[in-house]
Amino acid sequence: MIRKARFSDIKEIQRLINRYAQDGALLPRSLSELYENIRDFFIYKEKRRMLGCCALHISWKDLAEIKSLAVRREARRRGIGNRLLRTALQEAKELGIKKVFALTNQEKFFKKNSFKKIKKEKLPHKIWGECIRCPKFPDCDEVAMIFLIDN
Repeated sequence: MIRKARFSDIKEIQRLINRYAQDGALLPRSLSELYENIRDFFIYKEKRRMLGCCALHISWKDLAEIKSLAVRREARRRGIGNRLLRTALQEAKELGIKKVFALTNQEKFFKKNSFKKIKKEKLPHKIWGECIRCPKFPDCDEVAMIFLIDN
């Protein structure tokens, strides 16, 4: 089941995201950042256990970002990430957002979900605010990918 995150989910979301952050796959998230952005998050729960999360963060009137898409390692390859991503994209469409981007090292996953690779320079400078916190900065190995929504 996919639903919007609740305050009671935040610590579990943080543990999941920060597990991947230890490997350099995601940016770490603080509790305060997660509480401030709770409305961005969807979670996937099965038998009262959270197996995945994904955030849709609005950057501008027609642009949003997929952030913190994570699925528990033992639950991968079951389509949970795809379902979370599709749910976030559906919300973007309902909001009238035209473009959704992701900065990722999972190019194959996003390509499979109809995202196209673009040059990072095509994205507004505003989106780079988090990059300064990344341990890979300034030698980023992520690619920018974009999904265009037909509204």
